[in-house]
Amino acid sequence: MNAKFRNLALVGKYQSPDVAESVMAIARFLRESGLMVWIEQGTASSIGGAGDFPVASYEHIGGEADLAVVIGGDGTMLHTARRLVEYGVPLAGVNLGRLGFLTDIALNDAQRGLGEIIAGRYTEESRFMLDAEVLRGGTRVFHTLALNDVVVNKGDLGRMIEFDLSIDGEYVYTQRSDGMIVSTPTGSTAYAMSANGPILHPSVGGIALVPLCPHALTARPITLPDHCRIDIELLPPQDARVHFDGQARFDLRAGDVVRMTRSAQSLRLLHPESYSYFAMLREKLHWSATPRHN
Repeated sequence: MNAKFRNLALVGKYQSPDVAESVMAIARFLRESGLMVWIEQGTASSIGGAGDFPVASYEHIGGEADLAVVIGGDGTMLHTARRLVEYGVPLAGVNLGRLGFLTDIALNDAQRGLGEIIAGRYTEESRFMLDAEVLRGGTRVFHTLALNDVVVNKGDLGRMIEFDLSIDGEYVYTQRSDGMIVSTPTGSTAYAMSANGPILHPSVGGIALVPLCPHALTARPITLPDHCRIDIELLPPQDARVHFDGQARFDLRAGDVVRMTRSAQSLRLLHPESYSYFAMLREKLHWSATPRHN
């Protein structure tokens, strides 16, 4: 066992019948490896209890854990990242979801992958987050962080919205569209990719702006330096909505400004030493797959 990792916490996908068995099996494996293991309290409640393992809040995990193991899909990782990033606790992900761009350790390979990490054979990535706020009449009315993306969209409207885009205080354009995705490199393989945005390597210091169904065919995705301040001002008469990692949302009024900058906080993400970003893309996106013949 690597002395760097003594206290570990497990966070599982809520409301999933597949999680309980996986969480408990991984907990037993880690304890048998000589580690102190906690189970996050919401996870314990969701899976019907933690057995003889202690239960811990996110605050306790943030203050005491050397590593948090996320068992679920990318949505579970996003939720956990938003709760723990301020504490600097590194995360490792075991995939129980569909794609698993962030939870990259396969469930059937969890013991080997986690074993590599706790033995000190791992690589660490730093994934930056977006600091996002909503300004109404110049006053902040909402504030949060996003690891993947901030999405301004038309909400329940059946028509386009209109907004002004400014970068570092400079007006860029007025756009009529269904909205805009503002994506980090981490989020570039999520919603932004489905809207024809660019895939950004995690080490790229860039923020991608990806229009959603723009009225003007010349509106194209653009990648900005990560030190930019991005303002989206919603123009009257329509209201709209803004989503953060698909997990938090805020209803916008005409005149509201959604302001985004790179957060000072970054997520620490650990992978087994056998992890390869490009191998992950090949697997998840089916690159180099043999075409199927009818």
